Amino acid sequence: MPTRDEIFDSVRETLVDALGLDDDEVVPEATLMGDLGAESIDFLDIAFRLEKAFDIKIPRGELFPENIASSDSGFVKDGVFTESGIAELRIKMPHADVDSFVDDPKVEKMQDLFTVDMLVNFLNARLA
Repeated sequence: MPTRDEIFDSVRETLVDALGLDDDEVVPEATLMGDLGAESIDFLDIAFRLEKAFDIKIPRGELFPENIASSDSGFVKDGVFTESGIAELRIKMPHADVDSFVDDPKVEKMQDLFTVDMLVNFLNARLA
């Protein structure tokens, strides 16, 4: 099993290639969308590249949950995640820092949960 540092190095290489970044831009706390400029379509490419890099299968929606923030999900009210929505995020995204999100759980801020460190945490748990 690769070390956490080796996983980070592979994630950094994946993001550099997928998003056309410089190595020094990819730091653990960087958000994929806000800091690194990823778009939602890039998430599919990133997941595919991580599958190849680590020789694993990542089921659709496991790394980047889908439809959890939709208005008809029952987890969002008036553009804010409800308590049950936060609980669902913790279940669907145990690899993300949901605690940093609970103080201001607006739907538009959900993208801030998708960080380089989240990818490393996901892969570290998956490969363990």
